[in-house]
Amino acid sequence: MEIEKGTYRICLMNAFLHGLDLRLILGDALTVDSANLTDPDVILANPPFGARAGGARRQRRDIPFPTANKQLAFLQHIYLALKPGGRAAVVLPDNVLFEDGVGRKVRQDILEKCNLHTIIRLPTGIFYAQGVMTNVLFFSRGEKPRGNTKETWIYDMRTGMPAFGKKQPLATAHFEEFEACFGPDPLGTSPRQDLGEQGRFRRFTRKQIAARNENLDIDWLRADQDNAGTNAEPEELAARISQLLRAAIEQIDLLSDELSAEGNDAR
Repeated sequence: MEIEKGTYRICLMNAFLHGLDLRLILGDALTVDSANLTDPDVILANPPFGARAGGARRQRRDIPFPTANKQLAFLQHIYLALKPGGRAAVVLPDNVLFEDGVGRKVRQDILEKCNLHTIIRLPTGIFYAQGVMTNVLFFSRGEKPRGNTKETWIYDMRTGMPAFGKKQPLATAHFEEFEACFGPDPLGTSPRQDLGEQGRFRRFTRKQIAARNENLDIDWLRADQDNAGTNAEPEELAARISQLLRAAIEQIDLLSDELSAEGNDAR
């Protein structure tokens, strides 16, 4: 499903040129259009990082936690769409990991409904605007209705890493250690080793995450071990503050939209 008409035409052209047998729908997956989609086995997603879900159409009612935040809305769409046992890898900004309110409820829901087994904290400058810190969440839809995440492993590929860009592009070789830590099983069940406070790969139990109020924005490495006062670089702190401010504005916009919709319905 693709919402933009121009992109939709490009997708059709690419599908034709590559001989792909697929069904492409022009529509909005965050509305009732989603009823036309089938449940997938695998989802690879890079949700839009814009400010608002927006649009004149009402958000679909089966999204448990309505929100103007596109990342949180699409994350719900993704894990609810997966078949039991289906798996996903989703690129998301840091604020999805620590944002309170709807963000915390969505994290709690995905931890219950899915096995959120792995998170990789990507280096600065990967995906989207400068200063937006991003991660990849790896999870599979649970066979049980609740209690599917027992532990989450986090790989810190950010601390002490260079700022990648045109002069120093990110290469496949940079992921070799992460791939070795992840293991061969795509569902994240391969034997793993916690590398400790000086290592890049750590294990956190569901109980530890709950004690953090479902906050998954966990870091432990320091770029400068002599600077023990903070675990984050100034640019990372500034990015987090910016993301929190944007999230607050998005929630105000959502409330305004809801009040406007209620007023129109009353008429």
